Amino acid sequence: MALWRDDPEEDVLIGKGIRLRAPVLEDYEHWARLRGASRAHTEPWEPAWTIDELTKGAYRRRIARYQADRQSGAGFPFFVFRAEDDVLLGACNLNNVRRGVLQSADIGYWIGSPYVRKGHTRAAVRRVLAFAFDTLGLHRVEAACRPENDASRHLLESVGFQFEGRARQLLNIAGEWRDHDRFALLRTDPR
Repeated sequence: MALWRDDPEEDVLIGKGIRLRAPVLEDYEHWARLRGASRAHTEPWEPAWTIDELTKGAYRRRIARYQADRQSGAGFPFFVFRAEDDVLLGACNLNNVRRGVLQSADIGYWIGSPYVRKGHTRAAVRRVLAFAFDTLGLHRVEAACRPENDASRHLLESVGFQFEGRARQLLNIAGEWRDHDRFALLRTDPR
């Protein structure tokens, strides 16, 4: 598979009941509707939303940033779609790809509130991990979640991530610096 052609449909990842591909401008309406409807579900775990978070202009800037990350190899964003009907479910992104002696990246994900606890996020994370290890040849993938985010902790542990400790004030979430539990999965770990 060649990585990131001009047509994102050529670089689709298939997982259990899901399909992942790079976000494009044409996804805006579905993305904005799902993000807006899921705000109460996702906002406690994310950086503070900007005033124009769901506008088309903000979405265009997001897509430009995603494209730059893909082209440089620094990040690989994926929208997650249900395979049976191509409904947008959320996103699973591989960020901060580091080469050289590290060979690592961070994984992040969100799922729209109508689709939580149906296995879609787990399937997306598993498929992006396979991409990270088997296609990109990375050695390590890291993840972080707030200590009280039991759902995310259980998801990470269920796909093989190991708890590595608490990072104090790691990320600015909802306008405040918050502690996060750090997890990692190595290419050689069981998945």
